Amino acid sequence: MKLNKGKILILLACAAALLGGCGRRQTEPVSRSGFLLNTFVTVTLYDSEDEAILDGCMDLCREYEGLLSRTIETSEIYQINHRPPGTREMEVSEDTADVIEKGLYYSRLSGGAFDITIEPISSLWDFTSENPQVPDPSLIEENLPRVGYEKLEVEGNKILFSDDGTTIDLGAIAKGFIADRMKEYLLDQGVKSAIINLGGNVLCVGANGKNPFRIGIQRPYASHNETVGVVEVEDMSVVSSGVYERHFEKDGINYHHILNPETGYPYENGLTAVTILSRQSVDGDGLSTTCFSLGLEKGMELIDSLDNAWAVFITDDGELHYSEGMEQWMKEE
Repeated sequence: MKLNKGKILILLACAAALLGGCGRRQTEPVSRSGFLLNTFVTVTLYDSEDEAILDGCMDLCREYEGLLSRTIETSEIYQINHRPPGTREMEVSEDTADVIEKGLYYSRLSGGAFDITIEPISSLWDFTSENPQVPDPSLIEENLPRVGYEKLEVEGNKILFSDDGTTIDLGAIAKGFIADRMKEYLLDQGVKSAIINLGGNVLCVGANGKNPFRIGIQRPYASHNETVGVVEVEDMSVVSSGVYERHFEKDGINYHHILNPETGYPYENGLTAVTILSRQSVDGDGLSTTCFSLGLEKGMELIDSLDNAWAVFITDDGELHYSEGMEQWMKEE
């Protein structure tokens, strides 16, 4: 399932030794990891040792993968993308309709810089291949007219299409949606302190004892243990989009997975990464791609216009640019 949008791997610095002053824990943290959503998924509980809760959380993630994947043939997204010619509406589950509607919201908010109907183009790029190649320009040109979020509507649980060519790729928003559902499950199970990490989409449940969680943000193009800074958060999401996780280089050009719906090629706008702090992970997921796609100036203008969302933009010269209020979350490493 190609839901890994190249999120920057966010390092978790949550151990008591790193936090300092946490005191003795009544329980030891327990974790469960697995390869789901085309990435490594890890759930860690800090106030419970109930392995059954971890199993249930991973099962839930697996269920959503089976619902929202564009490559699993039994998923609703696969069925949408392979619907019979002439089909102009399809009924789906409430969850699938909700994710698509959220994707359309960010497509509209960005003026199409973020577009969930990018699938005809994204399917041409294979960033996971052992020998990735730049697609044939004629194929990109041929499929570009199929892209356009205006061709898609949601009415209740029905998805409406204006033509046969519209297909969907939820890779830029589905992990955030799934993380939020996993958090709801943990809360229902009585968990009050946990971290959900979907390949770099980090969602905190509560705090780490009496202290906030410390999340390190990876330095672009560096090893996973080198960070540009640390944020301290409670009950929040930390999501990043960057140009170097899912990428390849050909003839001196770095091709990454964040594609411009107007050209069919990766964005070239001077940014290497955007990190979003938000209450809901689905918003962090959508905004990280949206703000990256808009570029520094327009992306900053957008994030500053929103409530309860903050951002760090990293430009290709290594400089960090903070949205209004973001620095309150940044701490010394």
